[in-house]
Amino acid sequence: MNVAVVGHVEWVEFARVDHVPAPGEIVHALETWEEPGGGGAVAAVQVANLGGSCLFFTALADDELGRRSREELEARGVTVHAGRAPGKQRRALTHVDETGERTITVLGDKLLPSGEDGSLPWEELHRCAAVYFVSGDVAALRAARHSPVLVATSRELATLRRAVVEVDVLVGSGEDAAERFESGGLEPEPQIVVTTAGALGGWIRPGGPFRAAPLPGTVSDAYGCGDCFAAGLTYGLALGRPVDEAVGLGAQCGAAVLTGRGAYGHQLTRGDVHAD
Repeated sequence: MNVAVVGHVEWVEFARVDHVPAPGEIVHALETWEEPGGGGAVAAVQVANLGGSCLFFTALADDELGRRSREELEARGVTVHAGRAPGKQRRALTHVDETGERTITVLGDKLLPSGEDGSLPWEELHRCAAVYFVSGDVAALRAARHSPVLVATSRELATLRRAVVEVDVLVGSGEDAAERFESGGLEPEPQIVVTTAGALGGWIRPGGPFRAAPLPGTVSDAYGCGDCFAAGLTYGLALGRPVDEAVGLGAQCGAAVLTGRGAYGHQLTRGDVHAD
């Protein structure tokens, strides 16, 4: 079974700190590390951890960080289909405070995959059981729609409006103003809207509330929780599960990554999955 992710990559430098610096303040990092991140990369690795592989359509700069991003993602089981983007690979600086909350500063423009890039095998999306659209241009979104199941983030509402395609599941955070969605905001309307609310769980519309999954350990780092949730949801739908069960799998993925370091310190694997 093929599952794909369409989205972007950022090279992320992490610093664990006691607290995020106030204006004019200097703080010392307790720990630092770096890895390829961004919504597309994180979701692709989560899908690969669940299913053994993932097709990832993205764009990478032809520089050291772009090449390192490809190498590290492929080492994690992701099949990377990357168009070549001009300029430098986008970077991000992430503070992780004592509560595990992450605060992110991005450096550079988001490098978006293009559905008009003839070097990428977009026809493979026809053979995918599901696709999660994180970012890309209108042509990339329309190519993703060839899959039987299309999940998309509400962070990309502008692209969704321009593409005029029906999304099976629109997913986003109710706690992030950039991801909030109200009925009537898209034409055609998504069939299902899933809104997360952290430890409170979230809401499926139509449907009702769902609970957050129990944490498998101590809270460590919130980076990637939403991306892993959406990836698990997409994978569950690809398996043919009802939406409430797919949401439950997504919740397990989000809870697991919250207890690890960075995006990949404790992603859920197929062997970890348990029934709700």
